[in-house]
Amino acid sequence: MYYKLIYLKKHKHHFILVNKKILNFIKLCLVFQYYIVHIVSKVLQKLNELNIQLPYVSSPVANYISSNKSGNLLYLSGQLPKNESSFICGKLGENISIEDAQKAAELCTLHAFAQVKKEIGDLDLIKKCVKINVFINATPDFKEHPMVANGASDLMVKILGENGKHARSAFGVSSLPFGACVEVEVIFEI
Repeated sequence: MYYKLIYLKKHKHHFILVNKKILNFIKLCLVFQYYIVHIVSKVLQKLNELNIQLPYVSSPVANYISSNKSGNLLYLSGQLPKNESSFICGKLGENISIEDAQKAAELCTLHAFAQVKKEIGDLDLIKKCVKINVFINATPDFKEHPMVANGASDLMVKILGENGKHARSAFGVSSLPFGACVEVEVIFEI
């Protein structure tokens, strides 16, 4: 039997005798551990570069499901702008700025990514964003719906690059659940 004396860097001054088969197994484990640590989702890498963490995924509050996969399309239910403690509420043209509503639309988009991660596990399985619908809680005279929707669209493209370019509709509505200022619905190709 062949034994080899190895030096473990983590444990200074400790030498051990190791069987060659065990040594090869240890080497394989270290290589595997290296790849596990260094193979990171490209989407998660991009989120890290942007200094963004995905929010907690909440469960539906009524009789529906959060996502529905049909063929290669993943339809997400409307995502509301919920931070750690509450919804971002307001009515455009009345008591919330376009900039704050854009940030709320970005948060909705992050909730969409969190839902995808919960549903399919790997964000790199997203081939592209097909369509975004943005519902904006607004007064009847508010006209800047595309500006608010840009919050969701711009972040989608920042995260997915060319695959984030999508068709889009922006709607002004008289109210949204919980008084939220915006709601974003997304369709991804998986």
